[in-house]
Amino acid sequence: MRFLKCAVLILSLSFFGCFKKLVGVNVTIVDQKTALENQVLGSFQEINNDMMLLASVRSVDESGNLKAVEPVPKSKRKAILAKQRMEFNKDDLESFKKEGCAGENNQGLITFFETEKTKKDSSYNKFVVAIIDEENEDRITTLKRVVATNEAFKEGDLPKVQRIYAGLNRDNAQKGELIQTPEGEWVKKK
Repeated sequence: MRFLKCAVLILSLSFFGCFKKLVGVNVTIVDQKTALENQVLGSFQEINNDMMLLASVRSVDESGNLKAVEPVPKSKRKAILAKQRMEFNKDDLESFKKEGCAGENNQGLITFFETEKTKKDSSYNKFVVAIIDEENEDRITTLKRVVATNEAFKEGDLPKVQRIYAGLNRDNAQKGELIQTPEGEWVKKK
């Protein structure tokens, strides 16, 4: 009988205890989209780290002679060169976005928009188009590298990764820049 009373008491305390805050726990739920975004960002950061490492490492042996640098796989080297060119073109691209002759589309690429300046100045128009073409080529190269080096993605997942990248670019766009919604509508970022 004593056991039964004790069991009833424990169950009662447990039941009524459910209505009290026992422990302050903050739970953060990460949905699949956020997890995939983090994987894409992590892969981009890895390419950035490789780019910095490749540009800054000099190995010296015990006698003071330079060591030969280990060869970089072709696909990795291509992605690093793409990131380097993206960094080089970054200021021009930001300027084009502010002017309204470039916008972030919903496929993770840049779209050209004709403006008064690009209409009047054909050499400027060619320059803008050339930089946008380089940027898009470099983005595809790095996104392919993300797919190839990330376990979460299969070979056919490039369009999915592009959409994730497009979402990140929309989120990071500056106020007044042209962005394309997932549904395909072009709007100025608010």
